Amino acid sequence: MSAWRTTGNGEGPDVGEERGGSSVPDEVWEEFLRTSADGKGDAPQEPSARAREVAARLWSEPAEPTPWRAPTAPPVRTGRRKGWYVAGFAAALALLLVAVDPGGLIDWSGDGERAGAPLAQETERPTEAPPAEEDGRATLADPFRGSPAARWASGTAGITVPAAEATGRTTKAEVARALTRTRDFLAASSLDPAVLRGARPEKAIALMNPHQKDVTDFVATALSTPGEGHDPLMLFSRFDPAQARLVGDEVRTRGRLSYREGKLGALEVTADVTYVYPVAPAGGGDEVVRVIVRRETVVSWDDPAKVVTEEGTLTLLSYKLDMTNGGCGEPTGHFRPEFGGGAVDTDPDGRKVDPYDRTAPLGGNEGGSGDGCATATRS
Repeated sequence: MSAWRTTGNGEGPDVGEERGGSSVPDEVWEEFLRTSADGKGDAPQEPSARAREVAARLWSEPAEPTPWRAPTAPPVRTGRRKGWYVAGFAAALALLLVAVDPGGLIDWSGDGERAGAPLAQETERPTEAPPAEEDGRATLADPFRGSPAARWASGTAGITVPAAEATGRTTKAEVARALTRTRDFLAASSLDPAVLRGARPEKAIALMNPHQKDVTDFVATALSTPGEGHDPLMLFSRFDPAQARLVGDEVRTRGRLSYREGKLGALEVTADVTYVYPVAPAGGGDEVVRVIVRRETVVSWDDPAKVVTEEGTLTLLSYKLDMTNGGCGEPTGHFRPEFGGGAVDTDPDGRKVDPYDRTAPLGGNEGGSGDGCATATRS
């Protein structure tokens, strides 16, 4: 019988006569007989009965129909292409998610904003106050519970430093250095653990222009004999360790730096930052309250060739302060949080403020201690 089969090199069909169920051609069979008679070991071997049976069955069965579409690429190449497409799709999806939700705040399950997700950095003045958080009292283990600050960053990580660009006569590198040193001043004046516990803010003072007499006089008087018009809290965050102790090692912050060209080729930098300090009574106990401080400080980085200053120091242009639960009486040089009952409304008009609302520019009086007291709507 004859059978059609595909060979490895794509040639046409083979035709041969069976001999006892064998498919060996005549010339091969004759060669087998000769070599067998000579006793040579490399003669062709007659197929076994099992091999003849399998061959006969394969040739007797009709070939499978050819599929209408050619086979795909070899498995290895297909796997690589598939992996590339999957990786490419995943990368494209990740880029889309970053573009749509750069802060990672959207809950894609449909339940709204992700609870507890850290906020993206503040890059401009917000248009609305933070939403109300879930009810919860601050504890020693969770001192920011129930506060918008629960989603803020800690320390300088919560202070946005913009990208540096050449401004006026100030080069890009000089702008970057001024922004870094301004942030260093904020850290030394409002975040330094020793200063928070009442120590003298030496690092912050070292960054201030020693030739700016009005400011040096203010600082000296405020730190030695604080009083009305000479309150060190306008520039420095300090607690009396005999009255309050800090809870944990975190201060939550939210704010930003901005800059523009100043006078005489100087660079003017504005810092608008809110700080949240969790504290407990110095004598012990588990009551935790928060002191919330917002400062707006404007400084100038001057050219020593044009202004009397020292290289690497800032000139203070203005400073403003708002604080919640820091004390409303005569300045003492320290924040004095109230425990065991909350703040008392001392404003004759019953004025209320939201200490977390950063939508409006900061009020306050330079060198003073604010413009009276009011009741905070939340802490």
